[in-house]
Amino acid sequence: MFDLPHHIIVILAGILAGTFTRYTLLRVDYRQYPGYPHAYLAHLFLGFIASALGSVAVPAILKPDYAAVTFLALAAQQFREIRSIERLTLESLEQTELVKRGLDYIEGIARTFEARNYLAMGTAFFTSMAAQFFGLAWTGAVAVAAVLFSYHFMEGAVVGDICEVVPAGFYFERTVLMVDKIGMMEVGLKEAREKMLKDGLAVKIIPKDANAKATIHDLGQRNAMVFTASVMIGVKKDIDTPEYTPLARKNNDTGEVGLFIVPVEKDIEQLIAAVRLTPVLESASSKPLKSGPGLRAVKKRR
Repeated sequence: MFDLPHHIIVILAGILAGTFTRYTLLRVDYRQYPGYPHAYLAHLFLGFIASALGSVAVPAILKPDYAAVTFLALAAQQFREIRSIERLTLESLEQTELVKRGLDYIEGIARTFEARNYLAMGTAFFTSMAAQFFGLAWTGAVAVAAVLFSYHFMEGAVVGDICEVVPAGFYFERTVLMVDKIGMMEVGLKEAREKMLKDGLAVKIIPKDANAKATIHDLGQRNAMVFTASVMIGVKKDIDTPEYTPLARKNNDTGEVGLFIVPVEKDIEQLIAAVRLTPVLESASSKPLKSGPGLRAVKKRR
């Protein structure tokens, strides 16, 4: 039977664990990107490279060959370039989207793909450490723990964690579309108004606290909710029907947000689920309750 050198086993264990982590994180992303085999292959290969660098670092340090560890710094620079490439790619695709993701959503996706390579590298490093010092039994346990940690770390908060999403009524005041007293837009064509009343759906997003209110106040976060809803349940909008553009508008007095859409599938439960699953963007996340003035302002209103 062929026996592999110990350092090869250490490196292979790290590469397998890190690559599997990247594969797992790639599969949980439901934001319509990446959506094609070529994109999946590119990200999996980058995850393999990150895993190889993380696993090779362990025998390189023990040799010792500290010059080899400097490749980690080079890898970090390359992964920062990945963020720029993803941003440019999504900005190019944005030009042909009928419902825009928005710049905040694009930046969030680009940061996510950069961070996932670091997680793959970290998983590979700690798995290789376990293989080097504790044997195969502990290696499996450490690998599983690292994969679960990465999965949990990248899962992130969603709108359903910070807001209540409930069905909302909608109507027209003359030509202005209203969702529970929130003015959405003006629709001049009578035929369009009739179709919107017949086929449209609306929900109201109610923040659970002042932090949530500040988060959904962000225009990028509201745009992300609209995009997620349009992806998951479809939208009856085309180039020549701009009045069917889904919208999310805020009640300036209460901080609640009304969302209206003319979906392909008219199912209010699916719309609620789609809005609840919208990720909370890092750029929109705000916590005024953690500041003295913000907390005192909330108490004063109460």
